[in-house]
Amino acid sequence: MYKPRLKEKFEKEIIPNMVKQFSYKNKMQVPKLEKIIVNMGIGSAMQNPNELEGAINNLKAITGQMPIVTKAKKSIAGFKLRAGMKIGLKVTLRGNRMYEFLDRFLSVALPRTRDFRGISPKSMDKKGNLTVGVTEQIVFSEIDSDKIDRTRGMNVTIVTSSNGNEEGFSLLKYFGVPFREK
Repeated sequence: MYKPRLKEKFEKEIIPNMVKQFSYKNKMQVPKLEKIIVNMGIGSAMQNPNELEGAINNLKAITGQMPIVTKAKKSIAGFKLRAGMKIGLKVTLRGNRMYEFLDRFLSVALPRTRDFRGISPKSMDKKGNLTVGVTEQIVFSEIDSDKIDRTRGMNVTIVTSSNGNEEGFSLLKYFGVPFREK
């Protein structure tokens, strides 16, 4: 069976390096990637329902998986929002698809981002998870820039099983996440 490039790298290089760096007693103590969540907010879909279809097709092409439509939980009069309205999309990637998406995200999409100088280490939470905002979906090579109706941003959250910020930072650094120097 086919094994993604980053999964092979994790098993052959990252696990031994993490065991050595944090002096784990067992390789099973090494933190790993649990899932990657891709969120796309589509507030303008309230006025134009056709916009939701374009966003679904874009996210499906980027992730290779059908997105879930998220709905508003509460009504907010200031935003002309009612409970139950469709306002976003979400995809949760696990397993081989997760590693394939991370590989494409790190090696293709991030370098194509305008004025990219690296990801801020402050983007990590206390548990070692990383959230990155992407302003345009056209940085992904799967999207044909001639066929998009409008640019949409998205959030990519990489969830790790690390016990702290230092472990998660090291794990993501070994995977090749381009962190900005402090």
